[in-house]
Amino acid sequence: MTDNDSIHIVGAGLAGSLLACYFARRGLSVEVWERNSDMRAEDIPAGRSINLALANRGIRALNEVGLAEQVTPLLIPMRGRMLHNRNGELQLQPYGQREHEVIYSVSRTDLNRIMMSAAEATGYVTIHFKRRLDAIDFATGRLSFNDDREQINIRRLIASDGAGSVVRRAMKQLPEFESTEDLLTHSYKELTMPPAPGGGFRIEKNALHIWPRGGHMLIALPNLDGSFTVTLFLPNEGEPGFSSLDTPETIEAFFEEQFADALLHLPDLAEQFFENPTGSLGTVRCWPWCVGGRSLLVGDAAHAIVPFHGQGMNAAFEDCFVLDGCLDSEDNWDAAFDAYQRRRKADADAIADMALENYTEMRDSVRDPRFHLQKQLAFELERRHAGVFVPRYSLVMFHHVPYSEAQRRGEIQKRILGTLTEGIDNLADVDLERADELVLSELTEIEELAENA
Repeated sequence: MTDNDSIHIVGAGLAGSLLACYFARRGLSVEVWERNSDMRAEDIPAGRSINLALANRGIRALNEVGLAEQVTPLLIPMRGRMLHNRNGELQLQPYGQREHEVIYSVSRTDLNRIMMSAAEATGYVTIHFKRRLDAIDFATGRLSFNDDREQINIRRLIASDGAGSVVRRAMKQLPEFESTEDLLTHSYKELTMPPAPGGGFRIEKNALHIWPRGGHMLIALPNLDGSFTVTLFLPNEGEPGFSSLDTPETIEAFFEEQFADALLHLPDLAEQFFENPTGSLGTVRCWPWCVGGRSLLVGDAAHAIVPFHGQGMNAAFEDCFVLDGCLDSEDNWDAAFDAYQRRRKADADAIADMALENYTEMRDSVRDPRFHLQKQLAFELERRHAGVFVPRYSLVMFHHVPYSEAQRRGEIQKRILGTLTEGIDNLADVDLERADELVLSELTEIEELAENA
């Protein structure tokens, strides 16, 4: 598919930069408009999405445009959740049971820098910084930047401008457009655990650390310099809540009670807590995602989700992969945009739901012995019925099964696990013959896995 005019992308973040690479591969001229300054020349503000989890869906999208080799040196494999109990005991919960079933901690900023440079290196992409989009006229294609001091006319716009998308908000004025933005009553605060004295990691490097405490939790992801990005998820109000942590004394006392082993490695906790912003958590759903072939929403602009399944970035990267496929299969932009939104909408809703469910799992369910028993049984059933019974987490993180299909199968598997573990405390007591019957009667082989066998 060709276009005599430039493709315009609003937002040079992760999705926008990757999509620019996809368009450049087609020989299309791309203009990217970014509200912030060039992060390759300036540091991003502290406390804002310092690092993320990269999984198979995102890796496939990067591979498609030849970026995986450049990104690999940034990655730290995380093989499972390292649970920190109140008494300091540690327990590793592996994400999968195969060597390749890991996720990767990656610096958001370093990844974005590589992707912007790769896009520009194609010779087809120009990134304009410090251009804040203020308004869009969908009828004329006019974009207004920086309080109308700069205006341009465009034929085609891709909005990758995040959860607060200006383009999506403008689409609210169009007939039959529907949009919801549901904020959690919980927020987050990002902190940094410095490297150990003399360098190295203070806690296990190859794990995603979780301090689950029921109604709240702390997590930590490793960075290449030996530090960890530590994130506190907490209700906005109540005890405990962000509103009650208003002095150095209350903050120190809270961490001493809830996360004592983490507090040992946060020497400047109170200073960071007051300096770094408190971020909100929410889910964006909307429809439609396009205005004919004129404008299209991708990534968080179309379907922002909470971060508890580590799929926000991966879902956005998969958007780019899917859109590229739609451009191959359709013969005009209108049809391609419509095919993309119809293919992705159900999957976007599914991962939004699963991300919300995973918050409860991470902060609470992981402490339940029944949860551990069902996880053990899920691995056993996966070994007995390879390609038929695959834990939902694995379907989401390590495969390319559509999110909606992972959700559907996950519900069936959850029911099977619940039935088999009713009144049972030990894996050895599970009736595996009955398990085999249930699996084979309710599940079929997963097409993606059969194709790749």
